[in-house]
Amino acid sequence: MAARTKARKRAFQILFEADQRGSAVTAVLADWIRHARTDERQPPVGEYTMQLVEGYAEHADRIDELIATYAVGWTLDRMPAVDRNLLRLGAYELIWEDAVPDAVVIDEAVQLAKEFSTDESPTFVNGLLGRLKELKPTLKRV
Repeated sequence: MAARTKARKRAFQILFEADQRGSAVTAVLADWIRHARTDERQPPVGEYTMQLVEGYAEHADRIDELIATYAVGWTLDRMPAVDRNLLRLGAYELIWEDAVPDAVVIDEAVQLAKEFSTDESPTFVNGLLGRLKELKPTLKRV
């Protein structure tokens, strides 16, 4: 598995855990880093994982607003938690990480949806991130 793919998967897991615990993503990230330092069985949290989680945390309100606006027929609370957090991660990377091609961001999010969510989730994630990609030039990068 490529390094960035692993980083995205770990960032997704951190976002998902924070969502489930009702904790700040930065607090869960700190827990993961601390755990990796004290337990040799845990792999270290990589730089790109930290960049993704911290980037999401910085823009969380705007990202949730975008997802809520463009997820036709779905509110954030009604979405499966896996999908909600994959969309959060994907939206952050799509809009704020210019070094990563948009197609790669969307494909990686879809692959994670196939691995962790429902049969309908890859299509949902692909569609919503595809819509954000189309709108990207007009979205305010606050």
